[in-house]
Amino acid sequence: MRTLLLAASAALALALPVSAQEEPKGAPAPSEIVAAAPKADWVAIPAEDLLVMTLAPDAEGKPRQVVIQLMPAPFSQGWVHNIRLFARSGWYDGISVNRVQDNYVTQWGDPNYDNPEATGKPKPLPEGLKVMGEAEYITRASRETVPSVWTSAGKFPFDAAITPFRSFGAGTVPSRFADSYTSLAGFAGGFPVGLAIEGTKAKRAVPTGPDIAWPVHCYGMVGVGRNYSPDTGSGAELYTVIGHAPRHLDRNIALVGRVIEGMQHLSSLPRGSGDLGFYTAEEAGKRTPILSVRVASDLAASEQPAFEYLSTESDTFATYAEAIANRRDPFFITPAGGADICNIRVPVRRVAD
Repeated sequence: MRTLLLAASAALALALPVSAQEEPKGAPAPSEIVAAAPKADWVAIPAEDLLVMTLAPDAEGKPRQVVIQLMPAPFSQGWVHNIRLFARSGWYDGISVNRVQDNYVTQWGDPNYDNPEATGKPKPLPEGLKVMGEAEYITRASRETVPSVWTSAGKFPFDAAITPFRSFGAGTVPSRFADSYTSLAGFAGGFPVGLAIEGTKAKRAVPTGPDIAWPVHCYGMVGVGRNYSPDTGSGAELYTVIGHAPRHLDRNIALVGRVIEGMQHLSSLPRGSGDLGFYTAEEAGKRTPILSVRVASDLAASEQPAFEYLSTESDTFATYAEAIANRRDPFFITPAGGADICNIRVPVRRVAD
């Protein structure tokens, strides 16, 4: 009888949902650190830097809206100019999602523009578009553009960043925040960026920080579709990363922003079976129509969404990033001891009206 009671008790314990277990106490989770951040640590995103993209309702008739934050200066500003121009001219209205490649990207634009499955005439482009060169994929790094970077010793001011880096030798940094694609990684204007030292600067006795910086392809980042080099794309075709970070694209394509709300509407779309995930002619019905794209500052005040991001220069963010690299909250057993730059996602929150 006692054996039966023990067996019954064990079965009951196994049947209890995880939520019914009493959560042990421990170090705060990254989400708890962010929730406790003081108001002063949050930075408002200007309405001029927000795009509101309205997709056709889903199969159940529910509305779908995506909000994109555009890259701040000095990164990709020629393309950002074009994107605002496309939006304000109404050019994006009536285009569609034409490509969804699993574990890679969702891409949208005119279905008749640079699309291997196109059969019609492309929409005329608006006047006033800028043409950028490949050199504009990167920007000059400075204390003003990249205030701090992450190295083997954690977060350092821009001018002090190279000292702990150089002690290990270029390309061999055994860092908590080491990067597989560049020597250093950091944040600029709340966005993740890669950084590098040019020429013989690494040999100087007194290093003064990295020379160049560029945005990196993390999940949810938005980039500009283009053709073969020297074409750099105008912004007529845009994509967002929906899978593992394709960092091999860094410095090869312009990144212009990130999706900060409504990502589920782009990541859950049916995959295309054509080349590179484009929808075939038989799959034309799978294309998701885009009803409109507006710069938020052009909307009525009552319709403008408001967002803010956690300052990457704040002590809260440093604590948050360290907690991601070394999870000590109750669920975790063994801290990873490191974090990829794309794992340290900058918290963004909507501000209540």
